[in-house]
Amino acid sequence: MSTYRSGFEENVALFLTRSGVAFSYEASEVPYRISYKYIPDFTLTAHNIILECKGYWSASDRRKIRAVRETNPDLDLRMVFQSPENKISRNSRTTYGGYCDKLGIPWSNTNIPSTWLHP
Repeated sequence: MSTYRSGFEENVALFLTRSGVAFSYEASEVPYRISYKYIPDFTLTAHNIILECKGYWSASDRRKIRAVRETNPDLDLRMVFQSPENKISRNSRTTYGGYCDKLGIPWSNTNIPSTWLHP
């Protein structure tokens, strides 16, 4: 049985392993509001880079990431999307990637840049 919450996260873990990158999975907590804690999907331990992986990115998850970013401005948080061209809602022209651009959050599709893995 897999220890990951989704097949996508498992695929990212496999990719990181094959790339020779040290990482931990949901091993740390990052507070983002009083009484709330954010548990990142992956922390690239050598450089303390946090990767949050999303297939579907719900409005509540977008609010959470925005709050984490606002309350932890020095946190190196990066998003990895299964489909970054997806719209944030049916009636919006904003894509997942475009939303990250507006917030100043680096993002990638499933082809995670090597510069993220070995900065």
